[in-house]
Amino acid sequence: MPYLVREHLFIGNISDAAEVLQNGSEEITHLLSILSSASISFFTEWRSGVSIPTKEIRKVYFGGLGPEDDSGDGSKSLLSPEKLMYSLENAGKDLKLVRMAVPLRDMEGENLLDYLDVCLDFIDESRKEGAVLVHCFAGVSRSAAIITAYLMRTEQLSQEDALESLRQSCEFVCPNDGFLEQLKMFEEMGFKVDHSSPIYKRFRLKVLGDSYNRGERIDSSKFGADPGLSTKEVTSEVGATGNSVIVSTRAYRCKKCRRVVALQENVVDHVPGEGETSFEWHKRKSGNPFNKYDETECSSIFVEPLRWMTTVEEGALEGKLTCAHCEGRLGYFNWSGIQCSCGSWITPAFQLHKSRVDISTT
Repeated sequence: MPYLVREHLFIGNISDAAEVLQNGSEEITHLLSILSSASISFFTEWRSGVSIPTKEIRKVYFGGLGPEDDSGDGSKSLLSPEKLMYSLENAGKDLKLVRMAVPLRDMEGENLLDYLDVCLDFIDESRKEGAVLVHCFAGVSRSAAIITAYLMRTEQLSQEDALESLRQSCEFVCPNDGFLEQLKMFEEMGFKVDHSSPIYKRFRLKVLGDSYNRGERIDSSKFGADPGLSTKEVTSEVGATGNSVIVSTRAYRCKKCRRVVALQENVVDHVPGEGETSFEWHKRKSGNPFNKYDETECSSIFVEPLRWMTTVEEGALEGKLTCAHCEGRLGYFNWSGIQCSCGSWITPAFQLHKSRVDISTT
């Protein structure tokens, strides 16, 4: 039977969900199904001979580009526009249940972060209207990861504290290690999935790199927009006077032709490594002789893959990055990684040499 986690919030497995779908429930009015398939046929195949009535409400695809998507959600995620985010339907006895189905596998490399917002919002709304059962196949990993994230956001708990709190209701829950790492990122981003955060950008590059290493073609829909096609100016109203201010952003321009090749929002920060100074610890330096970072400065910046990088789009493992306008050399890329001059290893790496670009504001 399902375990009560908070008022109007339950966790369970596929058997618990099937029971609710077949026979109804006096308490549960909503289901959040986290399974490898969003289709209701997953239940009928698992429990032979069972027929569960359904009536589709809508399907929503990532990027707001799906044929049946009316969400208008154009938020940037790692997942391609044609990939299903969730399906929503009335289901079960007399079609009284509202079921959201999210296709997510219980694998460490699976992208949990990009599904969190819709799942947590659904739990919130469901608890206002009735009670919700969050379930996966075994009720151990996927459903536990979603509820842990929900407790983190609603109760401002750390990943460890939220999981420990959940275990007080259901002691055997155990999200896989990949999900735990992503929940830690969720905590570090302030209990939200912030696509502009360096944390998310590093995660984004890692997922793209893993996809490349599996032999998948990385299409340009997953690349950042070409900042050279339009220079953005952001205005905002100040006070009641109607006056506006221009919010400047740092831009990196090709030194040869001045074309914008990256904005600050495209930069993926990294923690400086020791670099060559690790071999010079015995030499006397100005300042603290034991501080290996005093004179470390990166000679390059690393950015997300951008749509002007045609060599990257063509599928090469590594190669030069050249300006889309003048073909001047800007840097280098390698899906297997590049070591920065500071010593830090960046994987995958899209490197712009500072000597080849000028910094300005737009």
